[in-house]
Amino acid sequence: MMEKQSESGKAEELRIKQAYSKRNPNDNRYSFFNPGQLFRIQQIERRLLSLLRQRGFDPLSTKTILEIGCGTGSWLREFVTWGAKPENITGIDLLPERVTQAKQLSPATMTIQCGNASQLAWSDASFDLVFQSTVFTSILDSRTKQQIAAEMLRVVRRDGLIVWYDYHVNNPWNPDVRGVKKREIHELFPRCHIGLHRITLAPPLGHWLAPRSWVLACLLEKIPLLCTHTIGIIRKTD
Repeated sequence: MMEKQSESGKAEELRIKQAYSKRNPNDNRYSFFNPGQLFRIQQIERRLLSLLRQRGFDPLSTKTILEIGCGTGSWLREFVTWGAKPENITGIDLLPERVTQAKQLSPATMTIQCGNASQLAWSDASFDLVFQSTVFTSILDSRTKQQIAAEMLRVVRRDGLIVWYDYHVNNPWNPDVRGVKKREIHELFPRCHIGLHRITLAPPLGHWLAPRSWVLACLLEKIPLLCTHTIGIIRKTD
């Protein structure tokens, strides 16, 4: 049974909605026609596919997948490109306008719902893979983060995977987000096997460098100190 949302949780939900309402949906930084954004996404894809293959999640055709904070569904559709069946893919997002857009752009057989990820409607052990991308960075309330992490653990199967991708540094130009360090990830997912790797060349550097030298951008991303994000696999212990 889902817990009743706390007052701090309600306040955090309102804060997040207000923060996202200030963002420009047409920001060119997130366009695939922007070489810096294309470089970032392709680097994530290569690393994520490699991690999934190493853990026996190839092919994805039989896997059930949930994305927390799916936004307009871009990663949901990527999973289809990688071989997952649309009817096995589910997304949830807090913002109704993003859910509407995700449904318009995605296959009709996908399940995409508007809701709060701290109170998931699905039963225990419903999914083989639970994915989150830059969701926890946007949450400043520690209790809300703990509740979402607990829900992700609840709905993933015993032999399933939680896939994590998020900032580990703060954004000095955006007070509405806060980086999540390695120690906090371990606290959010106790008694789990956690493998984390640095990834993503610092966006200002990546956006400047990618259109000038793709090769140099690839080389610099191999330097952990220049990377702003963490990607990783989280598994329940036996």
